Formats: sequence, structure tokens, C-alpha cells
Amino acid sequence: MILIRRYVESDAIETWGIFFNTVRDINSRDYSEQQVKAWAPESFDFTLWQKKMDSINPFIAEINGVVVGYSDLQSDGFIDHFFCHYEYQGMGVGKALMTHILNCGSKKNIHRYYSEVSITAKPFYEHFGFKAVKAQNVEIRGQTLTNYIMEKIS
Repeated sequence: MILIRRYVESDAIETWGIFFNTVRDINSRDYSEQQVKAWAPESFDFTLWQKKMDSINPFIAEINGVVVGYSDLQSDGFIDHFFCHYEYQGMGVGKALMTHILNCGSKKNIHRYYSEVSITAKPFYEHFGFKAVKAQNVEIRGQTLTNYIMEKIS
């Protein structure tokens, strides 16, 4: 069973691991080695990551006490991060997180959800009714990556 709970500060280490390994092992299907290394660098200031997680206050997905994914929903409907552990993909973690986000948004009267979505995640978002508004190129640590601004109006 997948448990969705609020983030606590000690989750930052697990969320970094999920982010790093998912980008390196899953997103490498759609991005070059140089791009994924820029996106998820080996050496990174962990205090910056801690501050980011504290600021977006994500939801945490757990299976039997193991953190297997995380995502956030900001008050304006923006989903900044959405990552599932690379070893738990296809097990309903993403579905549980997205369902939770949409339910929370509905309770907060959010009618527009949007995110900047990787090539890899685009089909997942489309499955939940998001539409690509525009493709864009973003620069990360000297590498240019393509992603999509996607939105869902409810």
C-alpha cells in the first residue's frame, strides 16, 4: 500500500536520492549523458537542496516505510517537482501522488494545474489530462534541455 504524507526535513536526503537516480537512470532515455549530469550533478551543495525541499514542502510517497516518490503542489497550481523512485516505477506511485495532488487542489479550489515537464514525463502527465502548452529549451549548468510547459484545467 502506498502512503502519502507531508514532507519532514529529514526526508531531504531521500528526495535527493530519488531525484538524482531517477534523472540519471530514467531520464537518460530521452536526454544525453552530458544533459543528465548537468541536471543531476555528482557534487551538489546539499544545503541548497534542503532549502528547495523546505520551500516547496512536497508530499512524500512511502511503501512499507521506504520513500518511493515525492511531489508538490503550490498554491497557484504549480507542480515544481514530481519524481518517483527509479526502482518503483510502474507500481502506482506516480498515480497515487498525482491523485493526491489533484484531490488537494480541488479542496483548495485550484482549477489550473501546470508544470515544466521532461520529455520522459510528458506521456505520464498526458495520461492525467494535461496538455502541452509549449515546448521550451532551458539551460542547466551549461547544457540545454527540452521540456514542456503542461497544464490541466479542471
